Amino acid sequence: MTHSYILVVDDEPDIRTLLKEILEDEGYEVGVAENGAEARKARRLRRPDLVLLDIWMPDVDGISLLKEWSEEAAPAPPVIMMSGHGTVETAVEATRLGAWDFIEKPLSLGKLLVTVQRALESYHLFQENQGLLKQVRPVTEPVGRSPIMIQLRERVRRIAQHEATVLIHGEPGSGKGVFARYLHHNSARSEGPFVQVGVAALLGESPAVELFGSEEDDKVHFGLVERANGGTLFLDDIGDMDEATQARLLGVMEAGSFYRAGGTEPVQVNVRFIAATRYPLESRAREGLFRTDLYYHLNVLPLNIPALREHPEDIPELLRYYVDYYVGNDQLPFRAFTVAAQNRLRNYPWPGNVRELQNLVQRLLIVGSGNEIDVDEVDAAIGVAEPPTGPVPQDDVLARAVRLPLREARDLFERRYFEHLLIQMEGNVARVAQHAGIERTHLYRKLRSLAMDPRDIKR
Repeated sequence: MTHSYILVVDDEPDIRTLLKEILEDEGYEVGVAENGAEARKARRLRRPDLVLLDIWMPDVDGISLLKEWSEEAAPAPPVIMMSGHGTVETAVEATRLGAWDFIEKPLSLGKLLVTVQRALESYHLFQENQGLLKQVRPVTEPVGRSPIMIQLRERVRRIAQHEATVLIHGEPGSGKGVFARYLHHNSARSEGPFVQVGVAALLGESPAVELFGSEEDDKVHFGLVERANGGTLFLDDIGDMDEATQARLLGVMEAGSFYRAGGTEPVQVNVRFIAATRYPLESRAREGLFRTDLYYHLNVLPLNIPALREHPEDIPELLRYYVDYYVGNDQLPFRAFTVAAQNRLRNYPWPGNVRELQNLVQRLLIVGSGNEIDVDEVDAAIGVAEPPTGPVPQDDVLARAVRLPLREARDLFERRYFEHLLIQMEGNVARVAQHAGIERTHLYRKLRSLAMDPRDIKR
């Protein structure tokens, strides 16, 4: 179990000592600083969950420090101001700059402890909500009563009791993020932050800075790894991570510390790592597309999420779940799926898995009318006239792609595009690269990311 870390900044030794002892008795970790310079240094060394900040200090006043921290890009941890000579104007200024509360000296320890507890609860709730903005609904337990889902939930609960790294495998849209959050909520770190990182979204930006933060003069940018301190960092699409970032991530996992960009002192962190991939990561490691040592560090506890087509008996419950959600949260009109419609969807291959089902429900509630959703409406929505009996024809790329999220649709198109060119040009990569207007080395990387081998075309 991890505990919140509180930084106490006050130039009076007696107050620093008293607050440190009281807060440690309450189970918190506590750091102290006697002036503004020490406060900056302590905050660089370890990101606090809360700061108790005196206003009047010999070098830099607390209001100036608060203003400096409030200008940072990432949401700053809560700050509780303390002062024995405060005025209404000072309190108003502190509140305007984002202080959580303003407490007068001499301190009432009872009031202080209640304020600290409420500030931490509010901050943890804010962090949780930031992660949930990307989700449809806070998940307490993944939906499904099939034997596969029952066994999977039980396995996740067992894994959650250990601190080892977890590597989740599964097709796009199968619910890897849902199970990562479920694992976190069943672990001893459940009261700590759950930080989700879409690795693919970091490409083209500065992944090292986003993950590990930076320092410049007195300003500190806390990266995602540091924001997950005391909790769980979920790295989605880990297979897309570039080699340099892989090396830095491995260093954090081995040493429990890292350097921010521009930093000169190591930052210690206590984070549980969960990673997810849609690729066969072991094969990519053998082919040199992913660091072998990082793969083995991640794959301590593997977890496979089945595709929706492997447990179709859960589809009726999933349909009800998402209907109830959109009715209750988006005020969409209630519509029930008929038995025939449910049966049709149970026999549909679901290339986009649960995410595709969720999108289908939302679309039918928005554009449809009447109290029921029948089989004809379902057929029109999924683009078939008869019950699907096999995979979508390979040539009908658009019909399949429009049922997928943009990223999966793009991968599908690119795979079909390059497959067609390789067939036409008999596996000649140089000619394909020239026709596509890209560098040959870039084409090789693209083909590897799509799990395509030109030698297969030649054979």
